Amino acid sequence: MENCVVQINLGNFGSTGNIAKKIKQVGEESGLNVILAYPDNKNNTTPNKDDIIICSEFVNKINQKMAYYSGLNGCFSWFSTLCLINRLDHLNPGVIHLHNLHDSYINFPLLFRYIKRKHISVVWTLHDCWAFTGKCPNFTVAQCDRWKSGCGNCKQLIDYPSSRFDVTKKIWKIKRKYFLGVNSMQLITPSKWLESLVKESFLSEYPVETIYNGIDESVFKPIRSKFREKMGINENKTVILGVSYCWNEKKGIDIFFELSKRLDKSKYQIVMVGLDNSIIRCPEEVIAVSRTNDLNELAEIYSAADIFVNATREEVLGMVNIEALACGTPVITFKSGGSPECIDDSCGIIVKSNTIHELIECIEKMTNSDQYSTENCLKRAEQFQGKDTFQKYINIYKRML
Repeated sequence: MENCVVQINLGNFGSTGNIAKKIKQVGEESGLNVILAYPDNKNNTTPNKDDIIICSEFVNKINQKMAYYSGLNGCFSWFSTLCLINRLDHLNPGVIHLHNLHDSYINFPLLFRYIKRKHISVVWTLHDCWAFTGKCPNFTVAQCDRWKSGCGNCKQLIDYPSSRFDVTKKIWKIKRKYFLGVNSMQLITPSKWLESLVKESFLSEYPVETIYNGIDESVFKPIRSKFREKMGINENKTVILGVSYCWNEKKGIDIFFELSKRLDKSKYQIVMVGLDNSIIRCPEEVIAVSRTNDLNELAEIYSAADIFVNATREEVLGMVNIEALACGTPVITFKSGGSPECIDDSCGIIVKSNTIHELIECIEKMTNSDQYSTENCLKRAEQFQGKDTFQKYINIYKRML
């Protein structure tokens, strides 16, 4: 099909799903036919009529179980992948845009064999490090660099995507075999940090450039917020906000709990979004807000906060940083991955030592300074405007088509 682009991702939800949908929207405004392909998932939003559902949730769970017991993540889902390839044959896309291929929903050797045979141009947005490791999407906390030489003796077997047996050396070799040799492939990373890692990996034979993830500026903007009133927060308190899709130590949950003990409760109020108090019991001093898919509600919370803290220990970019800035809230972030790339001295502070002691010093500094103004935050956020970002993908599509 003329001017056809097919995007493949693990779902149409979350940050990567939203990015794929926005690229589709901007692409179709530019006259392209952009189709999304992904597995069924309970977290998915309402599909478009032309979306391709790669496999059912039940089938995907079977593939995940086989991957867990064998360690061969991405090497099952034969029938579903063959069905997808059949659909691709009918569509005859000029470009296939890959996003996250992990989570066992697709057989990547079959897919790449087809791409090479048909000489299809590929854009691959690497949202994490999975493409060039034997298993792991991230390895910062594990302080592992075995991905440079072939993996093996994995330190993170129980971490997503979890495996019972260590076959990471084998998977690393399989990835290198199938991911290399594509006639035309452009790699995209959402941060300079990840781009530098790609250049050290076996994927270094391909051109790679950084396109920062864009946000929807019509949603994430300073708005009149009733969040403080709703939560009964004293107007004289400084609200410290943290937001995460899934709170754990890698995202700094222990840091926030420690902050709740050390900060003056008469001056500060900690709010954590994405924390289910029925699953993870948090201190009484912390206001826990369940994860929300309502972006307008999230923008209201960002707008109500005085300081956004990202105590992540593993981060490719840090979309939450950008969302906070776009709502006029300054950011304090740990020096982790690409997270520091979101801010500058006018709108944020980088905690270089990643310690609770330095973080508290930074919070007190920001509380007592007029330097980090709403205007500075909004000016910085302009660099991450969604339409400009997504148009860069469309320009790449058109060049390849």
